Amino acid sequence: MSHNFVQISDCHIDDVEHAMGVNTHINLKKIINKIININIDALLISGDLTHNGTITSYKTLQQILSPVQTRILVIPGNHDINNNLNIIFSKNLFSQFTLGKWKIISTNSVQISKTSGFLTKDELIKLDLNLAQSTAKYILIVLHHPIVPMNSTWDDSLSLENPKALFNVLDKYPKIQAILFGHAHQMAKFNRLGVKIISCPSTALQFNNETKIGFNHYTLHDNGQLIIDTQWI
Repeated sequence: MSHNFVQISDCHIDDVEHAMGVNTHINLKKIINKIININIDALLISGDLTHNGTITSYKTLQQILSPVQTRILVIPGNHDINNNLNIIFSKNLFSQFTLGKWKIISTNSVQISKTSGFLTKDELIKLDLNLAQSTAKYILIVLHHPIVPMNSTWDDSLSLENPKALFNVLDKYPKIQAILFGHAHQMAKFNRLGVKIISCPSTALQFNNETKIGFNHYTLHDNGQLIIDTQWI
């Protein structure tokens, strides 16, 4: 038995179609047109759903996502405005979600009015509690900010400021198979103590030399095997 889901990230939908020099609306529509032909159990959006966090942009995003027939799960990014995100996507915000023998647990790394991430003491306690109480056989962690040096042109000072505090919590739980994030607008894979660390490309544009847009497709097997397939357009 296996389950699967798609992760998209950093859509940067704005009130106007263009943001950061690209048409983020058209680019996301291209991605969604590809995703709806894949049989998935969930679509996960790992932050920066919009560019400026306006109500209009969340409504536009909702419209672009409307062809998706599966469950949509979202976490905020540094460009999102929580109050507005909550108004439009309150049913989609999640702290944990089960797929077969796997559980996806989110943690909020966003700091108000800052690009870099930080996990507060309260957020780390909540994560620790969720992990301690989980009866799932395998666990995935998702947050917005990178937790390791990206070894690219990306400015690591804009990543998570306190990764050691996060690893102090995560290292207690051998059930954790992978940690997923966005924010850096590039696909990358790392490995730490046998745990996969995976960066998701942006649906808008990449910050490295990659000129395509893309998403990550994950297959979760009951035996603990995790398959990652990055698809580009």
